[in-house]
Amino acid sequence: MSILEAIILGIVQGATEFLPVSSSGHLVLVPYLLKLTEPGLTMIAIVHEGTLLAVLAYFRRDIWEIVKGVLGGLRRRQPLATPESRLGWFIVLGSIPAAVVGLLFESYFEEVFGAPAVAAGFLLVTAVLLVIGERLMSGKKTLTHITWLDALIIGVFQMFALFPGISRSGSTITAGLIRGFDRATAARFSFLLGIPAILGAGLLAVFDIVQAGNLGSQWPTMLAGFVAAAVSGYACIHFLLTWLKQRSLYIFVVYVVLFSIVSFVAISF
Repeated sequence: MSILEAIILGIVQGATEFLPVSSSGHLVLVPYLLKLTEPGLTMIAIVHEGTLLAVLAYFRRDIWEIVKGVLGGLRRRQPLATPESRLGWFIVLGSIPAAVVGLLFESYFEEVFGAPAVAAGFLLVTAVLLVIGERLMSGKKTLTHITWLDALIIGVFQMFALFPGISRSGSTITAGLIRGFDRATAARFSFLLGIPAILGAGLLAVFDIVQAGNLGSQWPTMLAGFVAAAVSGYACIHFLLTWLKQRSLYIFVVYVVLFSIVSFVAISF
C-alpha cells in the first residue's frame, strides 16, 4: 500500500467511524470501487487507532472526570455513587457483548470482512436501523440518567457492528434513541462506548506488527494513515454532535442507501 492510499484509507476511516454510515463497510467497498490496494487487518487496525486518538482528544475532559469518578468510587468502596463513576462502569458493561462475540467468532468475521457484496447489503441494514431510531425516539434523557440496562442494550446493538456495513455509531445511537436519549446524548455515549473496542483492535494490531517484524518498512505508510484518520475523525465528531443538536439522522439514511446501490451496481459489472 502506498502512502497516498494510506491517507485515503485514513480519511475514510476517520470520517466514517463516527458518522453513522459504517466505517467497516467503507473500508471494504472504497478500496474495491477505487481499485486501491486491499488493506490488511493490521493497517485497518492502525487507522482505527487514529480515530481512538481523535475521540480521546475530543472527550479528554469527560474521560478525565470518568476516570476520577471510578477511582474515587473504588477508594470509597462506593463504585456507583456518582454519575461519572456509573458512566465508567456502564461503558465497561456495554463493551462486553461485542468483545465476547468478536473473540468467539473472530475467524468468521475476518472471512465476511473480505466480501464487498456482503458489506453493501449490510449498509441497507444500517439505513433501517437509523430509520427505526428516528421513529422510536421517545425522550430526552441525559447521561446522568443512564442505567445498567441502557448500557447493556446499547452494547448488544454495538455487537451487530461486527458485520461489515453495519455502522457501530449508527447502531448504538439507534439503541440510545430507543432507550429515551436525545440524539446528541446518544451519539456522545456511542463515542465513549467505542473507546474500549477501538483500543482492543489497536492492541491486536501492535501484537501483529511485533510478530511480523517489518515495522521499519511499513511505519511511514502506517503513520500517514494514522494521522489522516485522527484529523478527519476529530472533525467528524464535532460535526455530528453539532448536527444532531437540531437535525435528524435521515440524511445519513439517504447516503448509505445510495452508496449501497452504487456499490451493488459496481460489483455486478
